[in-house]
Amino acid sequence: MRIGLLGGSFNPVHNAHLRIAMEAQKACSLDKIVFIPAADPPHKLLEGDISFECRAHMVTMAIADCPDFEMSTIEAERGGKSYSIDTIRAFRERFPHDDLYFIIGGDSLRDIGTWHRYEEIFTSCHLIIVMRPGCPIPNPIDVLPEDVRGKVSRDGEAGQLKHESGTSLIFITGSPLDISSTEIRRLAAAGQDITRYVPSDIAAYISTQRIYHTCL
Repeated sequence: MRIGLLGGSFNPVHNAHLRIAMEAQKACSLDKIVFIPAADPPHKLLEGDISFECRAHMVTMAIADCPDFEMSTIEAERGGKSYSIDTIRAFRERFPHDDLYFIIGGDSLRDIGTWHRYEEIFTSCHLIIVMRPGCPIPNPIDVLPEDVRGKVSRDGEAGQLKHESGTSLIFITGSPLDISSTEIRRLAAAGQDITRYVPSDIAAYISTQRIYHTCL
């Protein structure tokens, strides 16, 4: 089985997250994608002090009609900082015979050298890098951490790099759907319409529960 892992604060989950998942699934023939809300993100503060339970509930609502998508609470169950490598390792233990694909944006690839035990990410799973609007990467090898560059090579297939461990870095071009969670929170706090950016039931939930009313 090919399993995609898509992590994030999902504060809130929005249409670009769903589009990224769909495009990654199609491009790499993934059997399922697991959305993994971060309980305690190591690189960012959670604006509005929105609980894990609330963010996870919104993810569950957003993927309810997608049979190949599911949500995991693994990072809340584990406790502590939500380091990606710990989550990947946990899934590797649960699914030792399956192929794992960690899905990130091109902007995250540029910063991956600052991540906790980032070297292990490249050896623990395949990476799907979804190129986002305004974040071109003309030469993918150049943006990798210096100690990783010498361990990857082009494998002759367009849009892919191969790590010496046997994992692949697969680059796909996502649809131009540039959505900012910060802007969604600002609009929601001001009582403005956010249905352009999130599924309608998520918009209704955010409005009725006044989730981001303190974010102004």
